[in-house]
Amino acid sequence: MNPQLSIIIPIYNEEDTLQELYRRMKAVMDLLVQDGVSAELILVDDGSRDRSLPLMRELHQNDPRVCYLSFARNFGHQIAVTAGLNFSRGQVAVILDADLQDPPELIPRMLDLWRAGYQVVYGQRSARRQEGWFKRFMAFAFYRILRNLADVDIPTDTGDFCLIDRAVINALNAMPERNRYLRGLRSWVGFRQTALVFEREPRFAGSVKYTFRKSFKLAINGLVSFSQVPLRLASYLGLLSAVAAIAMALLVLYWRLFVPHSPVTGFTIILVALFFLGAVQLISIGILGEYVGRIYDQVKGRPLYTLGELNGFGPDDRAQIPRLDPGVDHANRHP
Repeated sequence: MNPQLSIIIPIYNEEDTLQELYRRMKAVMDLLVQDGVSAELILVDDGSRDRSLPLMRELHQNDPRVCYLSFARNFGHQIAVTAGLNFSRGQVAVILDADLQDPPELIPRMLDLWRAGYQVVYGQRSARRQEGWFKRFMAFAFYRILRNLADVDIPTDTGDFCLIDRAVINALNAMPERNRYLRGLRSWVGFRQTALVFEREPRFAGSVKYTFRKSFKLAINGLVSFSQVPLRLASYLGLLSAVAAIAMALLVLYWRLFVPHSPVTGFTIILVALFFLGAVQLISIGILGEYVGRIYDQVKGRPLYTLGELNGFGPDDRAQIPRLDPGVDHANRHP
């Protein structure tokens, strides 16, 4: 099998959505076959704790177009997408989430734009159905802050839902960085890009996997990975604290000379100055720590992920899984 299209979907505890996801994906793939486009469906199990992996095995047994990878533990959404790109074999790949908020039925339209010469077609959300106002506001603010601060032009209101050409896939696979923000890397590599505007549907079933904590972590990762403004902010805060210290010194001198009994002189002003300078120093150290932590993580040189199981990619599937014990076939060991 030499598919023209690879469809990559990260999976984490999605047993409630997998059957409906496959049903809709199968309808799209069958439609594409009529247009002469063969496809593979790559499901990447990100260390799920429910029945997602057994369901993926069953789907593969019933449909050889379904391939799957299973991580040895949870490595995160961005790494799961990266693994799918590493194993994709198509001339073009589509990335979407398993919750069906990214409509699979848009894939043919993406392919039309690809045939028109675009090498990246990213989904751009015009509306977010059934999402709270706080989440919508935070997403709206983050994308615009990132676009204004980033060193590259990252389109607003876009996620990982996209189509990318093989040239873009090869460029992304060649990048060694560990803290990956794929929608930023997708913009950084360049190539001819366009948007496909759509309304984001509500989650089909199950609970939201991207909690506020994970979303905040991803936002910080995107900002630090594509902007040096936070580092400059530390310098600006230092300059501001120096100006404030000079101003305070002049005020204290004025009060000592002309208002000797002022209640703000003495211990109070010293405490205010100490708290202010301490806050500036801690913020600056925190910003530096974010960048230094990424350097430390990068130089360790560990692999991005470890595989526990994979199937559907060819006769050498087992050879791609490291054997932890020479006497145990880990490729056939199911949890």
